[in-house]
Amino acid sequence: MIKYAFDRFLAAVALVVLMPILAVILIAVRIDSSGPGLFRQIRIGRDGRAFTIYKFRTMVNGAGRMADVSPEGDPRITRAGRVLRRWYLDELPQLYNVLRADMSLVGPRPETPEYVALYTLDERRILTLRPGVVGPSTLGFMDEADRLAAADDPAGYYASVLLHERVRLDLDYLRRRSLSYDIALLAKQAWAIVAGALRKVSPTNLNDHEQHTRVREAGRGGGSY
Repeated sequence: MIKYAFDRFLAAVALVVLMPILAVILIAVRIDSSGPGLFRQIRIGRDGRAFTIYKFRTMVNGAGRMADVSPEGDPRITRAGRVLRRWYLDELPQLYNVLRADMSLVGPRPETPEYVALYTLDERRILTLRPGVVGPSTLGFMDEADRLAAADDPAGYYASVLLHERVRLDLDYLRRRSLSYDIALLAKQAWAIVAGALRKVSPTNLNDHEQHTRVREAGRGGGSY
């Protein structure tokens, strides 16, 4: 009950305080590429109940019909989307999910129905918790896009390896969860986001990104989708 009240209070305050920023992001997404400002998707939450998750759209409109996973360098990601993902700003609309009690601020990451269907009986214990905006697997797999990019079959690698590794981390949260642990995870996540974003915009990484982009474009023969 304390966690539930804590989550909804912080989500409500954050939505009010961040409203001008949320409006600016929404406008920027709409200007950057055609399509809605928000991305909606069905995820599986507590007790196996389906709910609609909200994010700022970071890909071209309709990209969700092409592939479920997004490796580093995914050409579907828009210019605004790259910035939003770097700072995890695309996740901010999930504060509304927290306010609706679909999600918690901290908890296991919710998956889509097709991936939940791959859970083992033991892994399904994670569905006893309300999913979170951040959590152990979010913090532990901030390099997920890079790992997917290194795989020959990103979708297959996610389904057979990364999905179960993420659930294993989140199951540890099932054992350790407490309000103090939630606060610690929120602080660690905030620091990791700032450190990771600054690292990505360092001169060395910018040069590497430009080189990788040229290689990808050469491999596509200048095409895109």
